[in-house]
Amino acid sequence: MHLVNSHPYRFRPLCHTQKPYKKSHLSLQTTIYFHPTRFHRHYTAAAIQSTMEAAGTDSDGREFKSPDEMWLEHTGDNNKKTQWYRDGVAYWEGVEASVNGVLGGYGHVNDADVKGSEGFLQTLLAELFVDGGIDRHLVALDCGSGIGRITKNLLIRYFNEVDLLEPVSHFLDAARESLLQENHMASDKHKATNFYCVPLQEFTPDVGRYDVIWVQWCIGHLTDDDFVSFFNRAKIGLKPGGFFVLKENLARSGFVLDKEDRSITRSDSYFKGLFGRCGLHLYNSREQKGLPKELFAVKMYALTTDIPKKVTKTRSKVKANRPGIIK
Repeated sequence: MHLVNSHPYRFRPLCHTQKPYKKSHLSLQTTIYFHPTRFHRHYTAAAIQSTMEAAGTDSDGREFKSPDEMWLEHTGDNNKKTQWYRDGVAYWEGVEASVNGVLGGYGHVNDADVKGSEGFLQTLLAELFVDGGIDRHLVALDCGSGIGRITKNLLIRYFNEVDLLEPVSHFLDAARESLLQENHMASDKHKATNFYCVPLQEFTPDVGRYDVIWVQWCIGHLTDDDFVSFFNRAKIGLKPGGFFVLKENLARSGFVLDKEDRSITRSDSYFKGLFGRCGLHLYNSREQKGLPKELFAVKMYALTTDIPKKVTKTRSKVKANRPGIIK
């Protein structure tokens, strides 16, 4: 058995029949910078290099000595790389545009996922924006938005505008239909604005548009080089003080390649090595709770372009920025 529905734009559960991963013996060499609320890690070149050399497997159980070996085989020339991305989108073009479809048959985890994301987002808004952003026009980008599940159930409740980015056209059509209906019923101060049918590796945001760029269950489709290129381009889309949230599945060590939908599940140390290559600071992270045990662990990362300063505000003011919950 192999990984089920490992689409980077969605959700990636792990079958019980998958053989156990080997434990990693790698450790990160880090330089620690003090911050009033937490430590920030700046990853050294040696740490990044050791992370990139971690061994991994594919969904057939084949072992690779390093990510470079795997990427060379699957995306080693322009034709292979083009096919990699085509295959990933093609897989999801055959999936139903529903919550259960985009969550790979695990539609029942939607509530737990949203609850975990909301708690993390509330903490970040309270710590990073004066008065939780209540006095500013907040704009978010939902990357790998699918049918608009995260926008509808979370982002549109905290942000005045949300743009959606999704390469699978029938998913984006479903999101547009659903959210434009919600726009008519909700306040004009909280709405879905733009719908971009563009893959992550080809997208460049408008300069200084976004307070938060939310990237959930989608970055696994990108090669390491395109991962770095995406975040480097996306940085220009952030307003001063803005930040990224990356929410993804975690391999126990190294990586796991899903050959069916052309995606990769990376380990925590693998991600941190890539963050270093992007020049991003890990401000905070949190593990997702309440998911079935047979699924990959899921972790949320808050990433900033600079080491941010903590600001003081109240929880009540953070909540004041959101309209009623959209069911």
